[in-house]
Amino acid sequence: MTSKVDEALGYEQARDELIEVVRRLEAGGTTLEESLALWERGEELAKVCRRWLDGARKRLDAALAEEEAESSADDAADDSE
Repeated sequence: MTSKVDEALGYEQARDELIEVVRRLEAGGTTLEESLALWERGEELAKVCRRWLDGARKRLDAALAEEEAESSADDAADDSE
């Protein structure tokens, strides 16, 4: 479950924190408990990033569909003249 704090994170903030979590995990030297906590945090941050990217994709798709619909309507209007 994602916390309200995670929901308020912007994409760049979540991505930067995720990079730091991965760096710490790759560096090693943490206890098993710390590693598990870092892994769990990383999973949550990845979900936040995924939600941002999914939302951006939906917005782009909607804008492209709107542009295509307008273009089709313009083409139809030109053909009827």
